[in-house]
Amino acid sequence: MRHQAEWLEDKSDLKIAEKGRRTGITFAEALDDTLIAAAARSAGGDNVFYIGDTKDKGREFIGYVAHFAKTVADELAAIEEFLFEDQRADGTTQHISAFRIRFASGFRVEALSSRPENIRGLQGVVVIDEAAFHQDVRGVLDAVNALLIWGGKIRVISTHNGVLNPFNELIREARAGKVPFKVHFIPFSKAVENGLFQRVCMIKGIEWTPETEAEWEAKIRGSYGTRQDKMRQELDAIPAEAEGAALTRVQIEACMAKPGAVPIVRWACTDDFKNAPEHIRKADTLDFCNAKLRPVLATLNPLRQHVFGEDFARKGDLTVIKVFEVGPDLVRRCKLVVELRNVPFDQQRDVLFFVVDRIPRMAGGALDATGNGAYLAEKASQQYGPSIIEVSLSQAWYKAEMPAYIEAFSDGTIELARDDDILRDHQALQYVGGVIKIPDNHSTKGADGFDRHGDSAVAGALAFFVSRQDLPEFGYTPASALENGGDDDDFDESRSRGLDPVHQGGLY
Repeated sequence: MRHQAEWLEDKSDLKIAEKGRRTGITFAEALDDTLIAAAARSAGGDNVFYIGDTKDKGREFIGYVAHFAKTVADELAAIEEFLFEDQRADGTTQHISAFRIRFASGFRVEALSSRPENIRGLQGVVVIDEAAFHQDVRGVLDAVNALLIWGGKIRVISTHNGVLNPFNELIREARAGKVPFKVHFIPFSKAVENGLFQRVCMIKGIEWTPETEAEWEAKIRGSYGTRQDKMRQELDAIPAEAEGAALTRVQIEACMAKPGAVPIVRWACTDDFKNAPEHIRKADTLDFCNAKLRPVLATLNPLRQHVFGEDFARKGDLTVIKVFEVGPDLVRRCKLVVELRNVPFDQQRDVLFFVVDRIPRMAGGALDATGNGAYLAEKASQQYGPSIIEVSLSQAWYKAEMPAYIEAFSDGTIELARDDDILRDHQALQYVGGVIKIPDNHSTKGADGFDRHGDSAVAGALAFFVSRQDLPEFGYTPASALENGGDDDDFDESRSRGLDPVHQGGLY
Protein backbone atom coordinates (compact mmCIF):
# COMPACT_ATOMS: atom_id res chain seq x y z
CA MET A 1 0.00 0.00 0.00
CA ARG A 2 1.09 3.58 -0.55
CA HIS A 3 1.96 4.29 3.10
CA GLN A 4 4.01 1.09 3.25
CA ALA A 5 5.85 2.09 0.08
CA GLU A 6 6.52 5.57 1.48
CA TRP A 7 7.97 3.99 4.63
CA LEU A 8 10.30 1.79 2.56
CA GLU A 9 11.27 4.63 0.21
CA ASP A 10 12.42 6.76 3.16
CA LYS A 11 16.08 5.88 3.66
CA SER A 12 16.57 8.25 6.62
CA ASP A 13 18.92 7.01 9.31
CA LEU A 14 16.28 7.89 11.93
CA LYS A 15 12.56 7.51 11.29
CA ILE A 16 9.37 7.03 13.29
CA ALA A 17 6.05 5.45 12.31
CA GLU A 18 3.21 7.00 14.35
CA LYS A 19 0.50 4.56 13.33
CA GLY A 20 -2.90 3.05 13.88
CA ARG A 21 -3.22 -0.67 14.54
CA ARG A 22 -2.85 -3.25 11.77
CA THR A 23 -1.75 -0.75 9.15
CA GLY A 24 1.03 -3.03 7.87
CA ILE A 25 4.15 -1.07 8.79
CA THR A 26 5.84 -3.87 10.74
CA PHE A 27 5.13 -6.21 7.81
CA ALA A 28 6.72 -3.71 5.39
CA GLU A 29 9.68 -3.24 7.72
CA ALA A 30 10.25 -7.01 7.73
CA LEU A 31 10.54 -6.93 3.93
CA ASP A 32 13.08 -4.11 4.07
CA ASP A 33 15.08 -5.85 6.80
CA THR A 34 15.13 -9.09 4.84
CA LEU A 35 16.60 -7.33 1.81
CA ILE A 36 19.17 -5.57 4.00
CA ALA A 37 20.32 -8.76 5.74
CA ALA A 38 20.34 -10.76 2.49
CA ALA A 39 22.48 -8.20 0.65
CA ALA A 40 26.25 -8.22 0.44
CA ARG A 41 28.10 -5.56 2.38
CA SER A 42 29.01 -3.82 -0.88
CA ALA A 43 25.26 -3.55 -1.63
CA GLY A 44 24.40 -2.06 1.75
CA GLY A 45 23.96 -5.31 3.66
CA ASP A 46 23.95 -5.23 7.44
CA ASN A 47 22.70 -6.95 10.58
CA VAL A 48 19.19 -6.18 11.81
CA PHE A 49 18.08 -6.23 15.45
CA TYR A 50 14.34 -6.20 16.12
CA ILE A 51 13.20 -5.18 19.61
CA GLY A 52 9.52 -5.83 20.29
CA ASP A 53 7.63 -5.27 23.50
CA THR A 54 6.95 -9.01 23.94
CA LYS A 55 8.57 -12.31 23.01
CA ASP A 56 5.55 -13.19 20.85
CA LYS A 57 6.06 -10.05 18.77
CA GLY A 58 9.63 -11.11 18.12
CA ARG A 59 8.50 -14.56 17.03
CA GLU A 60 5.90 -13.07 14.67
CA PHE A 61 8.42 -10.67 13.13
CA ILE A 62 10.96 -13.41 12.52
CA GLY A 63 8.18 -15.36 10.81
CA TYR A 64 7.64 -12.46 8.42
CA VAL A 65 11.38 -12.39 7.69
CA ALA A 66 11.43 -16.13 6.98
CA HIS A 67 8.49 -15.66 4.58
CA PHE A 68 10.25 -12.86 2.69
CA ALA A 69 13.57 -14.73 2.70
CA LYS A 70 11.89 -17.46 0.67
CA THR A 71 9.59 -15.40 -1.58
CA VAL A 72 11.83 -12.39 -2.22
CA ALA A 73 15.45 -13.22 -1.35
CA ASP A 74 15.11 -16.84 -2.58
CA GLU A 75 16.66 -18.30 0.56
CA LEU A 76 15.26 -21.06 2.70
CA ALA A 77 15.83 -19.52 6.10
CA ALA A 78 15.65 -21.54 9.29
CA ILE A 79 14.40 -19.79 12.42
CA GLU A 80 16.76 -20.42 15.30
CA GLU A 81 15.75 -19.96 18.91
CA PHE A 82 18.81 -19.22 21.00
CA LEU A 83 19.87 -17.78 24.32
CA PHE A 84 21.11 -14.24 24.05
CA GLU A 85 23.54 -13.18 26.78
CA ASP A 86 22.23 -9.93 28.22
CA GLN A 87 25.16 -7.92 29.56
CA ARG A 88 23.77 -5.37 32.03
CA ALA A 89 25.25 -2.05 33.07
CA ASP A 90 26.19 -3.38 36.51
CA GLY A 91 28.27 -6.16 34.95
CA THR A 92 25.82 -8.99 35.64
CA THR A 93 24.50 -11.18 32.82
CA GLN A 94 21.26 -12.98 32.11
CA HIS A 95 20.40 -15.37 29.30
CA ILE A 96 17.29 -14.33 27.38
CA SER A 97 15.38 -16.31 24.80
CA ALA A 98 15.66 -14.77 21.32
CA PHE A 99 15.12 -15.65 17.66
CA ARG A 100 17.49 -15.44 14.70
CA ILE A 101 17.73 -16.00 10.95
CA ARG A 102 21.14 -16.21 9.27
CA PHE A 103 21.62 -15.31 5.61
CA ALA A 104 24.17 -16.45 3.06
CA SER A 105 25.50 -12.88 3.03
CA GLY A 106 26.87 -13.46 6.52
CA PHE A 107 24.39 -11.05 8.08
CA ARG A 108 21.51 -11.94 10.37
CA VAL A 109 18.17 -10.74 11.69
CA GLU A 110 17.69 -11.15 15.43
CA ALA A 111 14.61 -10.52 17.53
CA LEU A 112 15.60 -9.53 21.06
CA SER A 113 13.83 -8.50 24.22
CA SER A 114 13.20 -4.87 25.12
CA ARG A 115 15.97 -4.62 27.71
CA PRO A 116 18.20 -1.65 26.78
CA GLU A 117 21.41 -3.49 27.66
CA ASN A 118 20.76 -6.10 24.97
CA ILE A 119 22.10 -4.07 22.09
CA ARG A 120 24.94 -2.05 23.49
CA GLY A 121 28.01 -2.79 21.40
CA LEU A 122 26.10 -4.33 18.49
CA GLN A 123 26.09 -2.80 15.00
CA GLY A 124 23.43 -2.60 12.30
CA VAL A 125 19.81 -1.58 11.83
CA VAL A 126 17.65 -1.45 14.96
CA VAL A 127 13.87 -1.72 14.79
CA ILE A 128 11.99 -0.77 17.97
CA ASP A 129 8.42 -1.99 17.54
CA GLU A 130 5.46 -0.91 19.71
CA ALA A 131 7.86 1.52 21.36
CA ALA A 132 5.11 3.16 23.43
CA PHE A 133 4.61 -0.12 25.28
CA HIS A 134 8.26 -0.75 26.20
CA GLN A 135 9.12 -0.41 29.86
CA ASP A 136 12.01 1.93 29.05
CA VAL A 137 11.89 3.20 25.47
CA ARG A 138 14.20 6.10 26.34
CA GLY A 139 16.73 3.61 27.63
CA VAL A 140 16.46 1.62 24.41
CA LEU A 141 17.06 4.72 22.30
CA ASP A 142 20.02 5.76 24.43
CA ALA A 143 21.49 2.29 23.96
CA VAL A 144 21.17 2.26 20.19
CA ASN A 145 22.39 5.82 19.50
CA ALA A 146 26.00 4.63 19.31
CA LEU A 147 25.06 2.52 16.27
CA LEU A 148 24.86 5.70 14.20
CA ILE A 149 28.62 6.23 14.48
CA TRP A 150 29.32 3.34 12.11
CA GLY A 151 26.38 3.84 9.77
CA GLY A 152 23.61 2.12 11.70
CA LYS A 153 19.95 3.06 11.39
CA ILE A 154 17.07 3.31 13.86
CA ARG A 155 13.39 2.65 13.11
CA VAL A 156 10.79 3.38 15.79
CA ILE A 157 7.29 1.98 15.16
CA SER A 158 4.30 2.21 17.48
CA THR A 159 0.72 3.04 18.18
CA HIS A 160 0.20 5.52 21.00
CA ASN A 161 -0.06 4.79 24.72
CA GLY A 162 -1.05 8.13 26.26
CA VAL A 163 -0.01 11.71 25.79
CA LEU A 164 2.66 11.61 28.51
CA ASN A 165 4.31 8.47 27.14
CA PRO A 166 7.99 8.84 26.08
CA PHE A 167 7.01 7.73 22.55
CA ASN A 168 4.67 10.72 22.20
CA GLU A 169 7.30 13.00 23.73
CA LEU A 170 9.81 11.72 21.14
CA ILE A 171 7.38 12.56 18.33
CA ARG A 172 6.81 16.06 19.73
CA GLU A 173 10.56 16.61 19.92
CA ALA A 174 10.98 15.32 16.35
CA ARG A 175 8.30 17.65 15.01
CA ALA A 176 9.90 20.49 16.96
CA GLY A 177 13.22 19.74 15.27
CA LYS A 178 14.94 18.87 18.55
CA VAL A 179 15.83 15.34 17.40
CA PRO A 180 16.54 14.43 13.74
CA PHE A 181 13.84 11.76 13.33
CA LYS A 182 11.60 11.77 10.23
CA VAL A 183 7.97 11.17 11.35
CA HIS A 184 5.45 9.17 9.27
CA PHE A 185 1.84 9.66 10.40
CA ILE A 186 -0.22 6.59 9.46
CA PRO A 187 -3.72 6.51 10.97
CA PHE A 188 -6.10 3.63 10.26
CA SER A 189 -8.16 5.86 7.94
CA LYS A 190 -5.11 6.44 5.74
CA ALA A 191 -4.51 2.70 5.48
CA VAL A 192 -8.15 2.18 4.50
CA GLU A 193 -7.87 4.91 1.90
CA ASN A 194 -4.73 3.23 0.55
CA GLY A 195 -6.48 -0.13 0.11
CA LEU A 196 -6.33 -1.99 3.43
CA PHE A 197 -9.83 -3.43 3.13
CA GLN A 198 -9.16 -4.36 -0.50
CA ARG A 199 -6.21 -6.46 0.75
CA VAL A 200 -8.50 -8.07 3.33
CA CYS A 201 -11.00 -8.94 0.57
CA MET A 202 -8.24 -10.34 -1.63
CA ILE A 203 -6.94 -12.62 1.13
CA LYS A 204 -10.43 -13.77 2.16
CA GLY A 205 -11.63 -14.16 -1.40
CA ILE A 206 -14.60 -11.82 -1.05
CA GLU A 207 -15.77 -9.06 -3.36
CA TRP A 208 -14.83 -5.48 -2.52
CA THR A 209 -17.35 -2.69 -2.82
CA PRO A 210 -17.39 0.83 -1.35
CA GLU A 211 -20.45 -0.17 0.69
CA THR A 212 -18.82 -3.23 2.25
CA GLU A 213 -15.71 -1.17 3.02
CA ALA A 214 -17.78 1.48 4.83
CA GLU A 215 -19.62 -1.21 6.80
CA TRP A 216 -16.34 -2.93 7.70
CA GLU A 217 -14.73 0.29 9.00
CA ALA A 218 -17.89 1.23 10.91
CA LYS A 219 -17.93 -2.21 12.54
CA ILE A 220 -14.31 -1.90 13.64
CA ARG A 221 -14.84 1.57 15.07
CA GLY A 222 -18.13 0.54 16.66
CA SER A 223 -16.43 -2.34 18.47
CA TYR A 224 -14.88 0.22 20.86
CA GLY A 225 -18.35 1.22 22.06
CA THR A 226 -18.22 4.28 24.29
CA ARG A 227 -14.43 4.12 24.61
CA GLN A 228 -13.89 6.85 22.03
CA ASP A 229 -10.51 7.91 23.46
CA LYS A 230 -9.29 4.35 23.11
CA MET A 231 -10.61 4.12 19.56
CA ARG A 232 -8.94 7.39 18.54
CA GLN A 233 -5.68 6.29 20.12
CA GLU A 234 -5.53 2.85 18.55
CA LEU A 235 -6.99 3.69 15.14
CA ASP A 236 -6.45 7.42 14.55
CA ALA A 237 -3.01 7.64 16.23
CA ILE A 238 -4.24 10.32 18.65
CA PRO A 239 -2.76 9.71 22.12
CA ALA A 240 -5.34 9.38 24.87
CA GLU A 241 -5.66 12.33 27.23
CA ALA A 242 -4.56 14.53 24.31
CA GLU A 243 -7.47 16.86 24.85
CA GLY A 244 -7.41 20.09 26.83
CA ALA A 245 -4.96 22.95 27.30
CA ALA A 246 -1.58 22.68 25.58
CA LEU A 247 0.06 25.21 27.94
CA THR A 248 -0.44 26.03 31.59
CA ARG A 249 -0.62 29.57 32.93
CA VAL A 250 2.62 28.97 34.83
CA GLN A 251 4.44 27.92 31.64
CA ILE A 252 3.24 30.99 29.76
CA GLU A 253 4.01 33.51 32.50
CA ALA A 254 7.49 32.01 32.95
CA CYS A 255 8.20 33.00 29.32
CA MET A 256 6.97 36.58 29.56
CA ALA A 257 9.18 39.66 29.72
CA LYS A 258 9.05 42.23 32.50
CA PRO A 259 5.93 44.43 32.56
CA GLY A 260 6.16 47.15 29.92
CA ALA A 261 9.33 45.74 28.34
CA VAL A 262 7.58 44.85 25.07
CA PRO A 263 5.48 47.59 23.43
CA ILE A 264 1.95 46.58 22.41
CA VAL A 265 0.52 49.00 19.86
CA ARG A 266 -3.22 48.78 19.23
CA TRP A 267 -5.30 50.55 16.58
CA ALA A 268 -9.06 50.19 16.12
CA CYS A 269 -10.99 51.87 13.31
CA THR A 270 -14.63 52.86 13.12
CA ASP A 271 -16.87 51.17 10.56
CA ASP A 272 -17.10 54.29 8.39
CA PHE A 273 -13.31 54.66 8.13
CA LYS A 274 -13.24 52.25 5.18
CA ASN A 275 -15.45 54.67 3.19
CA ALA A 276 -13.23 57.69 3.77
CA PRO A 277 -11.34 59.05 0.73
CA GLU A 278 -8.12 57.22 0.05
CA HIS A 279 -5.89 60.21 0.84
CA ILE A 280 -7.59 60.54 4.25
CA ARG A 281 -7.15 56.86 5.06
CA LYS A 282 -3.51 57.00 3.96
CA ALA A 283 -2.81 60.17 5.94
CA ASP A 284 -4.41 58.80 9.13
CA THR A 285 -2.47 55.56 8.76
CA LEU A 286 0.79 57.42 8.28
CA ASP A 287 0.07 59.51 11.37
CA PHE A 288 -0.55 56.34 13.38
CA CYS A 289 2.63 54.69 12.10
CA ASN A 290 4.83 57.71 12.71
CA ALA A 291 3.43 58.39 16.17
CA LYS A 292 3.13 54.84 17.52
CA LEU A 293 5.37 52.53 15.51
CA ARG A 294 8.37 54.51 14.30
CA PRO A 295 9.73 55.23 17.83
CA VAL A 296 9.50 51.54 18.77
CA LEU A 297 11.07 50.30 15.54
CA ALA A 298 13.95 52.76 15.99
CA THR A 299 14.91 50.97 19.23
CA LEU A 300 15.40 47.54 17.61
CA ASN A 301 18.96 46.23 17.73
CA PRO A 302 20.49 46.64 14.23
CA LEU A 303 22.95 43.81 14.90
CA ARG A 304 20.31 41.18 15.67
CA GLN A 305 18.32 39.10 13.23
CA HIS A 306 14.55 39.70 13.28
CA VAL A 307 11.50 37.80 12.01
CA PHE A 308 7.78 38.45 12.13
CA GLY A 309 4.49 36.56 12.11
CA GLU A 310 1.05 37.87 11.18
CA ASP A 311 -2.39 36.44 11.90
CA PHE A 312 -4.99 38.13 9.71
CA ALA A 313 -8.56 39.26 10.40
CA ARG A 314 -10.72 41.94 8.86
CA LYS A 315 -13.79 42.08 11.09
CA GLY A 316 -14.60 40.52 14.45
CA ASP A 317 -11.14 39.21 15.33
CA LEU A 318 -7.77 40.93 15.35
CA THR A 319 -4.92 41.15 12.93
CA VAL A 320 -1.79 40.68 15.03
CA ILE A 321 1.78 41.34 13.86
CA LYS A 322 4.57 40.08 16.12
CA VAL A 323 8.22 40.97 15.66
CA PHE A 324 10.76 38.62 17.25
CA GLU A 325 14.46 39.24 17.77
CA VAL A 326 16.57 36.09 17.46
CA GLY A 327 19.24 36.38 20.13
CA PRO A 328 22.75 34.85 20.02
CA ASP A 329 21.43 32.38 22.60
CA LEU A 330 18.71 31.41 20.05
CA VAL A 331 15.94 32.71 22.31
CA ARG A 332 13.19 34.37 20.26
CA ARG A 333 12.29 37.56 22.11
CA CYS A 334 9.18 39.48 21.15
CA LYS A 335 10.07 43.15 20.58
CA LEU A 336 6.82 44.53 19.21
CA VAL A 337 3.16 43.53 19.07
CA VAL A 338 0.79 45.35 16.70
CA GLU A 339 -2.94 44.66 17.04
CA LEU A 340 -5.28 46.00 14.37
CA ARG A 341 -9.06 45.86 14.73
CA ASN A 342 -11.47 46.70 11.91
CA VAL A 343 -8.68 48.21 9.81
CA PRO A 344 -9.34 48.20 6.02
CA PHE A 345 -7.33 45.87 3.79
CA ASP A 346 -5.19 48.55 2.16
CA GLN A 347 -4.35 50.16 5.49
CA GLN A 348 -3.37 46.79 6.96
CA ARG A 349 -0.98 46.44 4.04
CA ASP A 350 0.43 49.92 4.68
CA VAL A 351 0.98 49.24 8.39
CA LEU A 352 2.63 45.88 7.68
CA PHE A 353 4.98 47.36 5.09
CA PHE A 354 5.84 50.27 7.41
CA VAL A 355 6.85 47.79 10.11
CA VAL A 356 8.70 45.31 7.92
CA ASP A 357 10.71 47.98 6.10
CA ARG A 358 12.11 49.13 9.44
CA ILE A 359 12.93 45.74 10.96
CA PRO A 360 16.74 45.41 11.19
CA ARG A 361 18.20 42.34 9.51
CA MET A 362 14.74 41.10 8.52
CA ALA A 363 15.33 37.38 7.91
CA GLY A 364 11.77 36.30 7.18
CA GLY A 365 8.09 36.52 7.87
CA ALA A 366 5.17 34.08 7.92
CA LEU A 367 1.68 35.35 7.15
CA ASP A 368 -1.71 33.74 7.57
CA ALA A 369 -2.85 33.08 3.99
CA THR A 370 -6.16 31.49 5.01
CA GLY A 371 -9.31 33.04 3.55
CA ASN A 372 -9.08 36.83 3.21
CA GLY A 373 -5.56 36.70 4.63
CA ALA A 374 -4.38 35.44 1.24
CA TYR A 375 -4.53 39.03 -0.10
CA LEU A 376 -2.09 40.51 2.40
CA ALA A 377 0.15 37.43 2.35
CA GLU A 378 0.40 37.64 -1.43
CA LYS A 379 1.15 41.37 -1.34
CA ALA A 380 3.91 40.81 1.23
CA SER A 381 5.37 37.99 -0.85
CA GLN A 382 5.40 40.22 -3.93
CA GLN A 383 7.04 43.02 -1.94
CA TYR A 384 9.72 41.07 -0.09
CA GLY A 385 10.23 37.94 -2.17
CA PRO A 386 11.45 34.57 -0.86
CA SER A 387 11.83 35.77 2.73
CA ILE A 388 8.03 35.62 3.07
CA ILE A 389 6.15 32.38 3.68
CA GLU A 390 2.43 32.26 2.92
CA VAL A 391 0.93 29.80 5.40
CA SER A 392 -2.40 28.06 5.03
CA LEU A 393 -3.45 27.37 8.61
CA SER A 394 -4.56 23.80 7.97
CA GLN A 395 -4.71 20.75 10.23
CA ALA A 396 -1.51 19.52 8.59
CA TRP A 397 0.32 22.78 9.41
CA TYR A 398 -0.86 22.80 13.02
CA LYS A 399 0.17 19.17 13.45
CA ALA A 400 3.61 19.71 11.96
CA GLU A 401 4.52 23.11 13.43
CA MET A 402 2.64 23.73 16.69
CA PRO A 403 4.60 21.15 18.75
CA ALA A 404 7.77 23.20 18.25
CA TYR A 405 6.05 26.34 19.53
CA ILE A 406 4.75 24.50 22.60
CA GLU A 407 8.18 22.98 23.28
CA ALA A 408 9.68 26.48 23.27
CA PHE A 409 7.76 27.26 26.48
CA SER A 410 9.26 24.16 28.12
CA ASP A 411 12.88 24.91 27.23
CA GLY A 412 12.66 28.69 27.57
CA THR A 413 13.56 29.57 23.99
CA ILE A 414 10.76 32.13 23.63
CA GLU A 415 9.88 35.39 25.41
CA LEU A 416 6.50 37.12 25.04
CA ALA A 417 5.06 40.46 26.05
CA ARG A 418 3.63 40.39 29.58
CA ASP A 419 -0.01 41.14 28.91
CA ASP A 420 -3.23 39.54 30.12
CA ASP A 421 -4.79 39.37 26.64
CA ILE A 422 -1.71 37.64 25.24
CA LEU A 423 -1.71 35.27 28.21
CA ARG A 424 -5.34 34.33 27.55
CA ASP A 425 -4.68 33.89 23.85
CA HIS A 426 -2.02 31.30 24.64
CA GLN A 427 -4.19 29.59 27.24
CA ALA A 428 -6.68 29.07 24.39
CA LEU A 429 -4.28 26.70 22.60
CA GLN A 430 -5.91 23.29 22.95
CA TYR A 431 -5.45 19.72 21.83
CA VAL A 432 -8.30 19.31 19.35
CA GLY A 433 -8.37 15.78 17.99
CA GLY A 434 -4.71 15.44 18.90
CA VAL A 435 -3.74 18.64 17.04
CA ILE A 436 -2.72 21.81 18.90
CA LYS A 437 -4.75 24.80 17.70
CA ILE A 438 -7.26 27.43 18.76
CA PRO A 439 -10.67 25.69 18.81
CA ASP A 440 -12.92 26.99 16.06
CA ASN A 441 -15.64 28.09 18.45
CA HIS A 442 -13.30 29.71 20.99
CA SER A 443 -13.82 33.36 21.90
CA THR A 444 -12.83 35.56 24.84
CA LYS A 445 -13.29 39.23 25.71
CA GLY A 446 -10.15 41.33 25.62
CA ALA A 447 -9.33 44.25 27.88
CA ASP A 448 -10.97 46.53 25.32
CA GLY A 449 -14.26 44.63 25.64
CA PHE A 450 -14.10 43.16 22.14
CA ASP A 451 -13.78 39.52 21.06
CA ARG A 452 -10.46 37.73 20.67
CA HIS A 453 -9.82 34.37 19.03
CA GLY A 454 -6.35 33.53 20.32
CA ASP A 455 -4.95 35.77 17.57
CA SER A 456 -1.66 36.70 19.23
CA ALA A 457 -0.89 33.02 19.92
CA VAL A 458 -1.23 32.20 16.22
CA ALA A 459 0.92 35.21 15.25
CA GLY A 460 3.55 34.06 17.75
CA ALA A 461 3.49 30.52 16.38
CA LEU A 462 3.94 31.87 12.84
CA ALA A 463 6.89 34.05 13.89
CA PHE A 464 8.48 31.14 15.74
CA PHE A 465 7.89 28.89 12.72
CA VAL A 466 9.66 31.25 10.33
CA SER A 467 12.55 31.70 12.77
CA ARG A 468 13.30 27.99 12.36
CA GLN A 469 13.50 28.14 8.56
CA ASP A 470 16.66 28.52 6.50
CA LEU A 471 15.73 31.81 4.87
CA PRO A 472 17.88 34.30 2.97
CA GLU A 473 18.63 37.61 4.65
CA PHE A 474 18.72 40.76 2.53
CA GLY A 475 19.72 44.30 3.26
CA TYR A 476 20.52 47.44 1.31
CA THR A 477 21.68 51.02 1.79
CA PRO A 478 20.26 53.60 -0.64
CA ALA A 479 22.63 55.87 -2.52
CA SER A 480 21.25 58.91 -0.66
CA ALA A 481 22.38 57.45 2.65
CA LEU A 482 25.86 56.70 1.29
CA GLU A 483 26.19 60.25 0.03
CA ASN A 484 25.31 61.53 3.51
CA GLY A 485 27.79 59.31 5.25
CA GLY A 486 25.36 56.51 5.96
CA ASP A 487 23.30 58.43 8.53
CA ASP A 488 20.24 56.37 9.52
CA ASP A 489 18.14 59.48 10.08
CA ASP A 490 18.85 60.61 6.52
CA PHE A 491 17.91 57.11 5.33
CA ASP A 492 14.55 57.22 7.10
CA GLU A 493 13.92 60.77 5.91
CA SER A 494 14.67 59.81 2.31
CA ARG A 495 12.08 57.07 2.53
CA SER A 496 9.53 59.34 4.17
CA ARG A 497 9.88 61.74 1.23
CA GLY A 498 9.07 58.89 -1.18
CA LEU A 499 12.59 58.63 -2.65
CA ASP A 500 12.61 54.84 -2.52
CA PRO A 501 11.19 53.88 -5.95
CA VAL A 502 10.15 50.43 -4.76
CA HIS A 503 7.58 51.93 -2.42
CA GLN A 504 6.15 54.76 -4.50
CA GLY A 505 2.49 55.22 -3.56
CA GLY A 506 2.94 53.77 -0.06
CA LEU A 507 3.39 55.49 3.27
CA TYR A 508 6.85 56.79 2.55
